[in-house]
Amino acid sequence: MRTLDRGTLRDIALVCLADALVGASFGAIAVSGGLPAWVPVAMSLLVFAGGSQFAAVGVVLAGGGPIAAVVTGLVLNARLLPFGFAVADVLGGGWRAKLLGAQMLTDESAAFTLLQRDPKARRAAFWICGVALFAVWNIAVLLGAMAGGAIGDTDALGLDAAFPAVLLALVLPSLADRSVRNPALVGAVAAVAATPFLPAGLPVLLALVALVPAARAALRRTPTRVPGPELEADPEPESGPLSGSRPEPVGEAR
Repeated sequence: MRTLDRGTLRDIALVCLADALVGASFGAIAVSGGLPAWVPVAMSLLVFAGGSQFAAVGVVLAGGGPIAAVVTGLVLNARLLPFGFAVADVLGGGWRAKLLGAQMLTDESAAFTLLQRDPKARRAAFWICGVALFAVWNIAVLLGAMAGGAIGDTDALGLDAAFPAVLLALVLPSLADRSVRNPALVGAVAAVAATPFLPAGLPVLLALVALVPAARAALRRTPTRVPGPELEADPEPESGPLSGSRPEPVGEAR
């Protein structure tokens, strides 16, 4: 806890508060839609992915089968794959830590980790945010499921907007960098344009195409290493015992 500054800890606490509202609405939506209370609770413990949980429950409540719900959740969670590569350094080398870290990996824990530069701060941000969110999310889902239909229309309360608002607040500081802002805008345009034509979850993955030109531009900016003078071939040795001596003319009579 002492590794992170107060501002970062405050932001993590605010994210947990926002996710608690979303988790409560998820539990209430699932139960009021006709699912038993243990379903959203088990999903939160085993899956721990808000967007995927909402999508899977939406498919089931709309009449879809469990296979369609699972595939929808997998498609949405595929966005976490590049996040895993980006924060892999904080998980250590043991497979147990990697498995636990994979469960704690969320949009928020990845975002807070990427904001840190010091390795200790990155590790602290990931684990503090991940564990705190896991605890808060599951408690909130349980309370929402117990409340059931008492909450009523969660969309009318604006709880559905809390999750995307939190993510937007997290990424706004990074958009000050032009190299980050341009690919983000291209990816957003691609995702929005594809939304009417592709199933839910695929437009978000399509936004990753914006990273291709950004990666090429970064590779072009990388300077090529030119061999230094020490790697160049030595010139032919000059005549005479010393490098500064001039050769004596040949053929002169003394």
